[in-house]
Amino acid sequence: MTAYQFYLVEKKPPIAWVYLNRPEKKNAMNPPAWAETIPIFADLDNDPDIRAVVISGKGPCFTAGVDLIEMAMELPELMDKGQKGGVKWRLIKKIKALQDAMSCIEWCRKPVIAAIHGYCIGAGLDMSTACDVRICTEDAEFSVKEAAVGFVADVGVLQRLPHIVGQGIARELAFTAKHFSARRAREILLVNEVFKDHDALMKGAEALATEIAENSPLAVQASKAVLNFGVGKSFDDGLKYVAAVSADIIPSDDLFEAITAFGEKRKPRFTGK
Repeated sequence: MTAYQFYLVEKKPPIAWVYLNRPEKKNAMNPPAWAETIPIFADLDNDPDIRAVVISGKGPCFTAGVDLIEMAMELPELMDKGQKGGVKWRLIKKIKALQDAMSCIEWCRKPVIAAIHGYCIGAGLDMSTACDVRICTEDAEFSVKEAAVGFVADVGVLQRLPHIVGQGIARELAFTAKHFSARRAREILLVNEVFKDHDALMKGAEALATEIAENSPLAVQASKAVLNFGVGKSFDDGLKYVAAVSADIIPSDDLFEAITAFGEKRKPRFTGK
C-alpha cells in the first residue's frame, strides 16, 4: 500500500485499487489530487502484475469536486481582472496540466473502473468519464457543476461525456448544472450498473476487475487502445488502426495458450506475453 498526499494506492495483483483519500473534506480535489494522478497511473501502466484498476473514494463519497479555495491559490490567474496576454498564456499552460491529470487515466493501458458512491460532482465527473467503465451505488449523485460556479468544464468532461451519453443529454447536463441520481445515470448509460450499497459496489467492482483480469492482457489492452483511437475518427481509420494493432500482437503466448486450453477443455492461464 502506498500513501500519497491525496490518494491511497493498494496493489493486490492482478487488481490495483486507487482511493481518493481525503474523506474529512469529502475528497474535494486540492492541488495534490491533480499532481499525483500522472505518476500513479504511469506506475500502474508499467506494472506487469496489474491487469485492471479500480478507482474509488474513501469516506462518504467519491468526491464533492474541486477544492475551490486551495485551487484558487494555485491558479491566481483566475482572479486577475487585468487578464493580459502573459497572464492568459500562463493560465493555458496550467489548464493543460489539469487536463493531463485526467487524461492519464485514459492513457493507462490497463482498464480502469470507477466505483462511485455518494457525490460525484464537477471534477469527479471529469475523472469518472476518463475511466473505461463506471458503476455506482443507489445513493450516488452526479453533476456537471461548472456552469453553476462561473466556469466552463475545461479538463475533459465536455469532450468525453457526449461519447458516453450523446450530445443532447450532455448539453442538458452541462447547461443546467443540475444534480441527477444513480437511476438517471443508468438510464443515460453513464453507469453500467447500480448497486444497493457501498459494500455491494466494491464487491461488484472486484468481480468486474477480476473478470477483465482473467482475459489475455495483450488483447484487453489492445482493445482499449483501439477503442480510444476510434473516438472522433472515421470508421475506415478505425479499421486500419485495428488491423495494425491486431497484426502487431499476433502471434503471442496468450494466443497459443488459448488454443491449448480449448483443446484441453480447461480455463486458459494468460501471461500477457
